[in-house]
Amino acid sequence: MNDTSPDSLIPYDEIVQEALRAVVGRVLGQVETTGGMLPGNHHFYITFKTHAPGVAIPVVLRERFPDEMTIVLQNKFWELKVEADSFSVGLSFNQIPSKLHIPFSAITAFVDPAVDFGLQFQAQVEEPEHQPHEDAENDSPEDGTEPGSPASVQAEDGSNVVTVDFGRKK
Repeated sequence: MNDTSPDSLIPYDEIVQEALRAVVGRVLGQVETTGGMLPGNHHFYITFKTHAPGVAIPVVLRERFPDEMTIVLQNKFWELKVEADSFSVGLSFNQIPSKLHIPFSAITAFVDPAVDFGLQFQAQVEEPEHQPHEDAENDSPEDGTEPGSPASVQAEDGSNVVTVDFGRKK
């Protein structure tokens, strides 16, 4: 018997990634239909590649976060618009209102810490040269809690975190 698995002619990893990104779109779409009201204590940390194709964010944010950025959708966001392959939302950074447009393919993590749910994705962009940057955080929510990173809420205690990495051979 051969210990190496054969190369698949079916792109399973891409199909699964696309399906899981559709989960993010469906969740955000439900929030959009309620006028941007999050049910209960739900709130989302969404991490995305700032230089991915289709990402539109203010230049100052792209300079501050040259590789990856995490936004928080909790109390202070507006104009959430979900499309088939992307979403846009208004957020405030240092008291300056900003509009962001993010394709689902740019998302690398989606976390709802209220229910210990998280998804991690393989980046669908070429990795730029790594440069140090500040921690990403938009303005603090009204309840006084500070936004955290998705890694801080993804415990290894059996919580509902799904990581997909098939390690495709090339």
